[in-house]
This record gives sequence, structure tokens and C-alpha cells, in this order.
Amino acid sequence: MKPVIALTKGRLEKQFLAFFESLGYDVEPLRDKGRKLQIETKEFSFFFAKGVDVTTYVENGIADIGVVGGDILVEHQPDVYNLFPLPFGHCRMALATKADYQWPGRKKRIASTFTRITKEYFKEKGESVDIIRLEGSVELAPILGLADAIVDIVETGTTLKENGLVIEDEFFSFSARLIANRSSLKIKRDQLVPVIERFKEGVKQG
Repeated sequence: MKPVIALTKGRLEKQFLAFFESLGYDVEPLRDKGRKLQIETKEFSFFFAKGVDVTTYVENGIADIGVVGGDILVEHQPDVYNLFPLPFGHCRMALATKADYQWPGRKKRIASTFTRITKEYFKEKGESVDIIRLEGSVELAPILGLADAIVDIVETGTTLKENGLVIEDEFFSFSARLIANRSSLKIKRDQLVPVIERFKEGVKQG
């Protein structure tokens, strides 16, 4: 059976294709996939999912290996092999709020998709805050008064600026990571190890 690779849809998917092509693999079937969620190539079987779902598919053995943001691994802590960082998907975690915002005397309200990371960040600062979980467009929270600030991933900072927010602190940098199912690395070792080693060489060269 072909190795099964789960890819995070969107930005990481596009960056992965450039990296994958640099390793000498054929990426045309992946580039012209349209809205398909599964693609077969001569060497691999690919499917595409949201980042947190990629970890679920890998953890449950549906995919042998996966490409996912390091933030997802820290936040959700899936039971997978976290093999090594990849040379793309560079982002950072940041605390942001409205420009010239006057912090209130009461307990702070922080909105984030990354509640575990947010809790640990403020715990290390010795602060107790109320964390409001949001699934998307967290920039709205301070604008509409739901929260005093947000904790979110930042790549360029453009979205924050366009919505009148400024970064108060940056505290975690990460990149895309290669992950693997624990059983797959044993059962399909002969198939997977050469692929993983090829990825590793690409990282060194990159």
C-alpha cells in the first residue's frame, strides 16, 4: 500500500507543494486538484483537512504521516510522533489589542482559539484571566468589546493592522511540522523511512 499523507488545507498546503517539488516529487496531480479532498499519485495517497483534523487522522492511523502547524500540536497535544520542523509555515503567537487601549482594573478577558496556549502564557506571567474561546475572526473580539485582547497566530501582521489592532507581546514561534502515526512507523517502516529521510534532507538543504 502507498504511504498516506494528510495535508493541512490552505496556506500550508501551498507551501508544502513547493517544498515537495523541491524534493523531486511530482506535484502536478496535487496542483490541479480543484476541490478534490483526496488525490492519488504514483507514489502516495494524499488527503486534505483542517489542521486539527490532520492530527486526528494521523493519530487514528487513517494517515501514516501528516503536515500540520506547530501551534496545533502545542494546543491539542495529539498522540503522534512529532518528527521534526519543516522549512515553511513560519508564524508566531501574539497577544494583541486595540491601539492605545487602556487596560481595565478588573480581571482581563482574552479571546482566542488557542485556549491552552493562552492559559499557559498568562500562568507563566502569574496572571489569572478569563479566556473566551472563539473559532475564527478573533480580531473582532476587542473591536466589539467582547474581550480586552486576543491571542492568535501572526504571520505578517496585516490582518491585525487592518483591523486597528497592535501586538503587545510575541511569545511563541513555530513552523510546519512533520508528524507520524506511531503504529505506521513500525508496520510500514520500509515504505515510510525513506520518505521521512528525504524530507529530512530537504530540510537541511532548505
